[in-house]
Amino acid sequence: MRVVFRIQPHVRLHEWVAEEHGFFAAEGLEYVFEPAGFAGGSSSVAREDEAPSEVRSGALEDMAAGRSAEVSSACHWAVNAAATEHHGRMYGDAYSVCPAGIYVAPGAGVREPRDLAGVEVGVGYHSGSHYSALQGLEPFLPRSEIALAFVGRPFDRVRLLLDGRLTAVNAWGAGAYVLEQRGCPKIVDTTFVMGFFLSPDADTQDIGRYFRALLRAQQEIDLEPQRYTHYWAREMPVDLLDLVDVRRFGPGERVVPQPYTRDMFERSHAWMQTWDLLDPAAAVGARYDDVVLRAPTTPAGHVPSAPG
Repeated sequence: MRVVFRIQPHVRLHEWVAEEHGFFAAEGLEYVFEPAGFAGGSSSVAREDEAPSEVRSGALEDMAAGRSAEVSSACHWAVNAAATEHHGRMYGDAYSVCPAGIYVAPGAGVREPRDLAGVEVGVGYHSGSHYSALQGLEPFLPRSEIALAFVGRPFDRVRLLLDGRLTAVNAWGAGAYVLEQRGCPKIVDTTFVMGFFLSPDADTQDIGRYFRALLRAQQEIDLEPQRYTHYWAREMPVDLLDLVDVRRFGPGERVVPQPYTRDMFERSHAWMQTWDLLDPAAAVGARYDDVVLRAPTTPAGHVPSAPG
């Protein structure tokens, strides 16, 4: 009996567009969507050394605990680390690029990156907002002056900034568009790479079906982005949806049909280690070929491309 392929959407348009146009069905993929739970979470705010356990849990810990979906997403740093620790595999024939930025409250007196010295930036622990805040602020501030406050879920950070409980937050995707529309200035761009996390038991044929459909959805979004922005409403909590007009949002995350290469894998490892963000024991024995799933190559050495 064939197992239904469980897909966890990631606050983006692609899965909804693929479903609308029947791209998954055209590939013969039997699938269901599994909610990722981004709409809610903890509203606690804490510095790193004081963060309670419910806040000290992010994308990496979620993958380590075992996701039930066959395919899901997170920042490439967390997927890289989770695959390295053998909680699943990283997909190696595509990744995505997610628009993000550090936003501040209007009138906060923060105009340039150097004004964020010692200012706690709201992020999610061991998640894209955590890692990308560090990467985005490194060119502007000494490490000792980069301050973070950990908040459970992406939309919680948006609420806390709008409510005036935080001065700055790192937001991506729909959350970033909300803050832009509500007049919150972006001080630093923190756009980052998302990776795809595969269950150890995911069927390789179904994986191929899923990604071919996802790339067709990307073409549709590229061609007519305004046609699909209404799907943002499916990815947002009602209280924030009431504050914005999703027709004004951009297309968000973009799936890139390029390999997540050995060099990308190893450079990400090295950077995480400089911040003590990677288990040293796991990093020592990490081998790209063991933890990253790549499609078989043709005799000419080229990875087969997805049909257009």
